[in-house]
Amino acid sequence: MAVMDTLFIILVFVLAGLVKGVTGMGLPTVAVALLTLRMSPLEAAALLIVPSSITNVWQLSAGPALYPLWRRFRGLLLAVCVGTGCAPLLAAASWSGAVLGLALSGYGVLGLTGWRMQVAPRVERWAGPLAGATTGLMAGVTGVFVMPVAPYLQALNLDQDDLIQAMGMAFTVSTLALAAMLAARGQWHAAAAANSLLALIPAVAGMQLGQWLRGRMQPAVFRRCFFIALLALGAHQLATLFLY
Repeated sequence: MAVMDTLFIILVFVLAGLVKGVTGMGLPTVAVALLTLRMSPLEAAALLIVPSSITNVWQLSAGPALYPLWRRFRGLLLAVCVGTGCAPLLAAASWSGAVLGLALSGYGVLGLTGWRMQVAPRVERWAGPLAGATTGLMAGVTGVFVMPVAPYLQALNLDQDDLIQAMGMAFTVSTLALAAMLAARGQWHAAAAANSLLALIPAVAGMQLGQWLRGRMQPAVFRRCFFIALLALGAHQLATLFLY
């Protein structure tokens, strides 16, 4: 069983890295969604700390506007940390699976419909921290930190480079805040860190494969399949909780 579990984890991170390589996003979301078929959301989150941190630092450092973006979104980033730190107070172990299922399903629906909200500049002062705190709470409960910060950043009409860098910044802070929260709860320790470091190998291999595939297929088609898969995984998570 231990060998089968190891092979399953390796395949999950190869697939998650492949998605990241093709679409530029999705590594932690895909990894947590699949790993929770065999473990709890926060156990899955502990495995993805290193792969997520490395890939997101690379993403945020790939553009020239790091300092201006940090100044613009520092309230959001601080709120992510606060929300993540408050997540254990919710005592959400019993319903984290339901929250994860709803988050995956909601993200899948948003991606498939192409719906995008609009955020006026005058409301960023309070909307950014609200999106950050909610993202932190979601990360602390489910291990997934894409909702609602990704739709929020997309709603600001940033240019493509700034959007990618801003998402990398938000995901990096979310990953580090999640690691700190897990460490405080005793779920991020030497063994977990070693396993997470090993998970970086198949994740990078998957990313290399994904970058190779990117030039040989239509990213829009792959992205559509990605959101369909998230919707299916979210529905499976909810069905497992409510039907069995």
